[in-house]
Amino acid sequence: MISLGTLALLRHPDQLALVRDDPRAVEDAVEELPRFTSVLHAGFVRVAVEDTTIGGHLVRRGEHVVTSLPAANRDPALLDDGDDLDVTRGRCPHVAFGHGIHHCLGATLARLELQLALAALLQRFPGLRLADPAARPAFKHRALIYGLRSLSITW
Repeated sequence: MISLGTLALLRHPDQLALVRDDPRAVEDAVEELPRFTSVLHAGFVRVAVEDTTIGGHLVRRGEHVVTSLPAANRDPALLDDGDDLDVTRGRCPHVAFGHGIHHCLGATLARLELQLALAALLQRFPGLRLADPAARPAFKHRALIYGLRSLSITW
């Protein structure tokens, strides 16, 4: 999430400037970044124990259901502008860390790590930028956790 969050900020210079220039903005950014670019793309497979209707669609007993966490985090029912990165948004009920009994036990630690890492990175390297903005970063493929293999930056 640290690398994905950094990439998201580098791709949105106006948002990067807000976080870099105001250390207090890091807390809100840490809420927005996992919503905007989740490290988990698919939720766990669930099996319907009885016929049920979800979002107007019939799911029959025994059928499998898989959720898309990024789609849920950008759902227009949640946010009008879910495709926009807005580090001033504050808390919104995203599911980047799951929900209810399936909420990530490490969510608090993940938030703290992201907050400390981003603050230190942007303080130490205020001129941080993509080495080649036109280049495509190398993403992990065929992995449970979505992320970057590498990110070329300069400062």
